[in-house]
Amino acid sequence: MHIQTAAVHTLKDFEHGAVVPPVHLASTFELDRADEEGAFAYQRGANPTRTQLETVLAALDGAGHGFAFASGMAATAAALSTLVVGDEVLLPASVYGGTYRFVDLVLPGRGVTGRFVDDLGALTDADFTPATRAVFVETPANPTLRITDLRRIIELAHRHEALVIVDNTFMSPVLQRPLELGADVVVQSATKYLAGHSDLLAGVITTHDDALAEAFALAQKAQGGVLAPQDCFRLIQSIKTLPLRLQRQQDNAEAIVAHLRGRDDIAQVWFPGSHSEEEARIHASQATGAGAVLSFELAADLDRIAFLEALRYPAFAVSLGGVETLICRPATMTHEAMTDQARQAAGISAELLRLSVGIEDIGDLLDDLDQALAAAR
Repeated sequence: MHIQTAAVHTLKDFEHGAVVPPVHLASTFELDRADEEGAFAYQRGANPTRTQLETVLAALDGAGHGFAFASGMAATAAALSTLVVGDEVLLPASVYGGTYRFVDLVLPGRGVTGRFVDDLGALTDADFTPATRAVFVETPANPTLRITDLRRIIELAHRHEALVIVDNTFMSPVLQRPLELGADVVVQSATKYLAGHSDLLAGVITTHDDALAEAFALAQKAQGGVLAPQDCFRLIQSIKTLPLRLQRQQDNAEAIVAHLRGRDDIAQVWFPGSHSEEEARIHASQATGAGAVLSFELAADLDRIAFLEALRYPAFAVSLGGVETLICRPATMTHEAMTDQARQAAGISAELLRLSVGIEDIGDLLDDLDQALAAAR
């Protein structure tokens, strides 16, 4: 099945001929035999509705296993919890602020070192040590939209017996499928494009590796950060419209990029592939679209606060991937956990604004940006 079809038709054969799955709310399940374990015993370990969602998530990524967590950070934490005392993980300097916080503040207490790299694309064999057990990749990067060559990083990391974990939140399986390129683990904040309506928290892990799958199942059962049945059902339903929503969002984002580029009142616009011809080539080779997030800076003589307060449609809020357009200032909202020095190394200036484009009428969005820019003058 193509992904548009898989999003709708992965789940079949429901009882009573229903065309949508039932929601199983039970926290505990009666066992058929006293001397055997059942597939479902207690909701934290497994739940039929969560199992249905995880079947869909695995199908979308072309994975052997899928796991649903209570948030994107819960999924990322579970993926990184496979590291043990003495291990090291390499990450881009511009990694999502929540991931940076977990690696900077939590992993050291477990004896795990996180090493942040200014340009992950420039990694060489010399950057790996015997302790390097994983490379964590975001491509496009958040919020700079820099591109990393997944094939190159995967080949390099595997040569040193290190796992490759890819945060695919910005692209979703519709636009990029890292497991097919050889990545070991994919994590996503399903809060974003998969759910798409800014009304639930969820996280996803997918993998082909059976041993890693056992570790992630243990993380669900032992740590308990699982997704509740009602939210599993809502996510199943939301995923059915993911390809349609994302196509409209991407079309709108492309139009906004074209509208903003080259204007005197815009200092710079960043989107996947904008930093160089090489990054554009790499992105085109591993993804099927640019997505719907862009970042930009206003010209120095414009009033950023006036611009933000004049906007009528984009909400000044964190997050991305919803049907509504959102705008935020990463330095103080999504990457506030970083030091000033770390943000500078990551290329996240105090003036950078990140726009997550929704499904609104593009004419309304462009007119709104124009009037806000006029107010900023």
